[in-house]
Amino acid sequence: MDVAGRAPRLRAAFADAGIEALLVTKLVNLRYLTGFTGSAGLLLVLADDLVFVTDGRYRDQSADQLAAAGVTARIEISNTDQRQFLVAAVEAAAPARLGLEADDVTWGQQRSFAETWFPQVELMPTSALVEGLRLVKDEGEVARIAAAAAVADAALANVRHRLADGLTEQEFGLELDTEIRRLGATGNSFETIVGSGPNGAKPHHRPSARRIEEGDLVVLDFGAMVDGYCSDMTRTVMVGEPSPTQQRMLDVVTAAQQAGVAAVQAGVPTSAIDAACRQVIEEAGWGDAFLHATGHGVGLEIHEAPRVAATADATLAPGLVVTVEPGVYLPDHGGVRVEDTVVVTSGGCRALTLTPKTTAV
Repeated sequence: MDVAGRAPRLRAAFADAGIEALLVTKLVNLRYLTGFTGSAGLLLVLADDLVFVTDGRYRDQSADQLAAAGVTARIEISNTDQRQFLVAAVEAAAPARLGLEADDVTWGQQRSFAETWFPQVELMPTSALVEGLRLVKDEGEVARIAAAAAVADAALANVRHRLADGLTEQEFGLELDTEIRRLGATGNSFETIVGSGPNGAKPHHRPSARRIEEGDLVVLDFGAMVDGYCSDMTRTVMVGEPSPTQQRMLDVVTAAQQAGVAAVQAGVPTSAIDAACRQVIEEAGWGDAFLHATGHGVGLEIHEAPRVAATADATLAPGLVVTVEPGVYLPDHGGVRVEDTVVVTSGGCRALTLTPKTTAV
């Protein structure tokens, strides 16, 4: 990944944002710009300088990670007064307008920055400057998301048979999560969803003590994290023979998901992907049972831009990574959701989650 090239691209957006410098406070954005993975840090992006401030816990880690990423920055370490370094840097560079990440900075922080940190500078709210760069993934980022997806694929393949062994949702979720770690992921990209029987009709059900039984649809929504990058996949598994309604749910949602993936093309509005999925489900008579948007972006965060929804105004471009995840939720029969993470290419898209959509245990 060309981490070192990201700060210059960020500076190129300063003029349109009406700023001359930016204080990066959101840790995931700091990681994107520097490669730093610690839990505390601030990054001041000036016209011709980067000032990175953290505490003594990360003295060596910050130096090692910035060097490994090829990022040149002044690294300042303090356990007591990190403000002094940033104040001095702003005073020396004398920008007229300093941007803050408005979607990350609290009201209290903004007041502190304005009154005691940078009273001599006009503070400007900015939105999605770094996130805008993060939208299009480079080859290294796509490779990391694909690696996370491969771990998730393998983990499910290794434990899927256990769905027929009478485990509780919690027990199966623990086995799946453990397998994800055993296969080399640094962890889960979000809390694993295991929804069996009527619990599957709750799209974000948390695993419970309910025992998985014959006749259950089981919604499995999970992901792995590799080198900071997330994967996201949902498969619905049928334990035993499906009822006619359950089989129809499986068929309709699978067809809707295929329609959505087929619609993924560069230049297509993300709302059109939602519409392609929703049309199939509405024609089946279950429009009211599709309870959520069709998808979202995936990267360093499990939910990031662009939104894939009826009300979204984004347009797909090569390098964007999004999910396509329609669902139908009927409390008397269970739930069905099918989801893939795909990367937009010049000729359509490429699926990164590769688990077959077979529904039997």
